[in-house]
Amino acid sequence: MTKTKPAYPDQFRREALELVRQGRSIPDVAASLGVSAQALRNWRRQDERDRGERDDGLAGAEREELRELRRKVKRLEQEREILKRCTALFARETEAR
Repeated sequence: MTKTKPAYPDQFRREALELVRQGRSIPDVAASLGVSAQALRNWRRQDERDRGERDDGLAGAEREELRELRRKVKRLEQEREILKRCTALFARETEAR
């Protein structure tokens, strides 16, 4: 799985969230920046998780760790499958002798 580039840079997201924290409404900020209000809500929700204000999902660091662990598990499963095939191949070769 390749890592895709976010549609908006992190700095842009931080600045948009700062406008919301200053008291501007999400629809107003979204319209002025040209992003969807739902995207801005999602950014705010993830920011709250990252800062520990919410516990209903994974923080960014936890999400990255989970992604990395899944990648490692997949690789280990592939390596195990290769070893199984090699073992079966070597077993057949020793039987043939």
